[in-house]
Amino acid sequence: MNVMSTSDVTRRASKISVVGAGSVGSSLAYACLIRGSADLVALYDIAKDKVEAEVADLAHGTQFTPASVMGGADVHDTANSDVVFITAGARQKPGQTRLDLAGINANILRSLMPQLVEQSPNALFVLVTNPCDVLTVVAQQATGLPANRVFSTGTMLDTSRLRWLIRQWANVEQRHVHATIVGEHGDSEFPLWSSANISGVPIREWTVGGEHVFTDEVLADLAHEAAFAAYKIIEGKGATNYAIGLTGARLAESLLRPGRSVLPLSSVIEDVHGVSGVALSMPCIVSRDGIEGVVPVAMSAEEVASLKASADRLRDTLSSIS
Repeated sequence: MNVMSTSDVTRRASKISVVGAGSVGSSLAYACLIRGSADLVALYDIAKDKVEAEVADLAHGTQFTPASVMGGADVHDTANSDVVFITAGARQKPGQTRLDLAGINANILRSLMPQLVEQSPNALFVLVTNPCDVLTVVAQQATGLPANRVFSTGTMLDTSRLRWLIRQWANVEQRHVHATIVGEHGDSEFPLWSSANISGVPIREWTVGGEHVFTDEVLADLAHEAAFAAYKIIEGKGATNYAIGLTGARLAESLLRPGRSVLPLSSVIEDVHGVSGVALSMPCIVSRDGIEGVVPVAMSAEEVASLKASADRLRDTLSSIS
């Protein structure tokens, strides 16, 4: 009888592909590379000179990273990926909403998705291109893949922005802040204040120097600042890229490593607080199988109404581009 030792077993290398070598895609590839989110990071774009320059720049630093990088202008570079991030599309301009981009980027996606699935038929596909909720529906329709395998980063970054803002007000480390933004990744998103807390203390009951600092006015300001943060950054530097790059890298790690995480992601939902058929962010159980399901988080009547309003807004946009 032959006995196989552990040294004879070779673990299959994990691979992430990033589609689109613009500021978001390059930042995402960089974040995955330096964090070692996967063994191999591939960067693909049809702009040959641009993508080859980005790949070379990343490769020159791999002596100092736990991962390797490859890529170019050939879609075959994405073959056999475990996770594929799609960042390709028209860039959001100052004053332009994410939903304004819907028609342009939907057409790009309808052509692109079948090519990517052909190269990596078993991959998980993550939409980063905006409007990511609308494009998640378009991508699923274009591929016929189940909802657990086609989803978007949704409000994962918006939630991080909100927790950072709350941390500033509460004067505590961010890991103690538990608050989530749900709904559209865009202007109609909203925080679940009814369940937000700091180390188990409901946010409205948190005090600093004996005073309740999270008044209704403060909470409204924090929600607005988190939702509209991207516009200010785009106005100042043309794009948001570093934070979404880190967000994607963290998500990739949840999708590739053992265990299950709870993250606010956008997938096509069915009967979540009476909402179906659109992609909206809710806290989701995430694992190597993609999105296993939506966490049945309690919501106030006002929050449910906001969720339905967000769904209606996205449904109107989907109708306009179908």
